[in-house]
Amino acid sequence: MSAFDASDLLDCYARGVFPMADAREDARVFLIDPERRGVIPLDRFHVARRLARTVRSDTFEVRFSTAFHRVVLECAAAGPGRTETWINRPIEALYLELHAHGHAHSVECWQDGELVGGLYGVSLRGAFFGESMFSRRRDASKVALVHLVARLIVGGFVLLDTQFMTEHLGQFGAEEISRKAYHRRLEKALEVEAGFYVGGAAGSGGVAALAAGAALSSGVGAGATLAGGVAGLAAGSSSSLGSAASGALAAGGRGATDATVGAGALALQLIAQAS
Repeated sequence: MSAFDASDLLDCYARGVFPMADAREDARVFLIDPERRGVIPLDRFHVARRLARTVRSDTFEVRFSTAFHRVVLECAAAGPGRTETWINRPIEALYLELHAHGHAHSVECWQDGELVGGLYGVSLRGAFFGESMFSRRRDASKVALVHLVARLIVGGFVLLDTQFMTEHLGQFGAEEISRKAYHRRLEKALEVEAGFYVGGAAGSGGVAALAAGAALSSGVGAGATLAGGVAGLAAGSSSSLGSAASGALAAGGRGATDATVGAGALALQLIAQAS
């Protein structure tokens, strides 16, 4: 019998189940298909005013998949209020394999050259499965989530799975649905062709990428031309959410080639338009 690999894990996600372990040093892996499932509707994502100010300030440099393994290790590490983790070494290895095949991604917040927060998850057609997040600075993981949602909107995703519902996720508009309802949404999402890097490649060259027409890679203390960003969005958006967001930005940006907008502000605009 062949070993369970990343391809098998993707098949599990397509069936609505995901892996967990009891502890970091426990090598056993089991699959979960909970009766109640947490999801964040991309067209009802809520950003509180204080967090919006932080996002707009570009306090953190947001990068995509430049330190995927480090993000997984940070999420697996013990911390205040969390002495154990469900990310054991076999699960870690599976996600590294998924990442190598382009199906697992990280959103990272950097400050003064240090990785201070982020999250990672799995993409499969029109669905994104959020796995875990960590924060070493106030709001770092929240900022990463905001940038993730904006990127999913641009890429044409229609389902953001959070696995379980928590009070923390509730502040962003997360809701709990039945297993049956979740499987219906997943089935529809798997019919959608989406792309995590539509409008922007992995990496940290945020300002240059935005100016060239990319969507959401960000840079500290710098802006991106609205006209360039909109051009990339309009060319790359495939979903109704992405098309609506890029259309509104295009309408607001005509004749404004000298205007600049930071990556955080652009992310918030996309989220607002999709609502």
